[in-house]
Amino acid sequence: MESIVDCAVYAKGKRVKELALNEVGSVLNSTNKFVWLRLKDPNEKLMTTIQELFGLHELAIEDAHRAHQRPKFESYGDTYYIVLRTIQPNQESQHLNFGETHFFLGKNFIISIRHRSKVTFDDVRMRCEATPHLLEKGSGFVLYAVMDFIVDQYFPIMELLEEDLDKLETRIFKEKYRRDTPARIYRMRGKIIEIKKAISPLIDICNKLMRNDAELIDEEIRNYFRDVYDHAIRMNEMLDSTKEQLSTALEANFSLTSINQNEVSKRFAGWAAIIGVPTMIAGIYGMNFANMPELRWEYGYPMAIGLIVVSCSTLFYFFRKSGWL
Repeated sequence: MESIVDCAVYAKGKRVKELALNEVGSVLNSTNKFVWLRLKDPNEKLMTTIQELFGLHELAIEDAHRAHQRPKFESYGDTYYIVLRTIQPNQESQHLNFGETHFFLGKNFIISIRHRSKVTFDDVRMRCEATPHLLEKGSGFVLYAVMDFIVDQYFPIMELLEEDLDKLETRIFKEKYRRDTPARIYRMRGKIIEIKKAISPLIDICNKLMRNDAELIDEEIRNYFRDVYDHAIRMNEMLDSTKEQLSTALEANFSLTSINQNEVSKRFAGWAAIIGVPTMIAGIYGMNFANMPELRWEYGYPMAIGLIVVSCSTLFYFFRKSGWL
């Protein structure tokens, strides 16, 4: 089936052979072997077959088939059901592509199911097989290796966010006001919220996997989940810091916009005052009273022009000196 990426049995830290689904039952009854089954976007019929073969809970199978789940950890008897979200940057649309990876972990099996994700686990498989002394600890080590790989994919996303934030701050403080700047801030804020939804639950998931009552995971392997836990804590703090910086950037943008508007208003007021002087003088001369000696004075016109020039020049000088123009 195209949905089955790989199905293999492991014993003593080594890959023994590939299996067909109808051969899985014989391995599940053994104590020193485990099966790693990798699926991608399986259909309902295949999920029903998987449920019957591995004895999985119907509610977990329903969630794993429909996907669109939040990251979580659930225990169904002697099986763990774990959901993680994968993130990939879309270079063309500048958006983030979110996918999901679901895990069923049993005593001698692990099933990984990818939904809407182009990230493959081939490199993880090779790294696991390169450390047989850890792989022989069972399916718990495979779970750690895949989780660690998924979490490592978050760091380039965080670096891209930091670069975008630096560019945004440069744009706010060094360039002229642009109407699309608040929209960019809100879009970046939306990305952070979505990423936080994927990362924050990892802290609780890792806590449960590190506990002493996580019997399906070897005691030595539990310590390895601390590394994933530390990464989740670190990225969660980075997201909170970036979110605060975005809030500060938004406030700074609004403040600079207000200052810019005040500067424009002052320029309008200054020019209005300058234009008001000749308007006032021309208005006085435009009054057709009979007794206006200035209308018949030989130097009345040059004096009016001179008064306009001097008054406007004086106002311009003081407005320019005060920074209004």
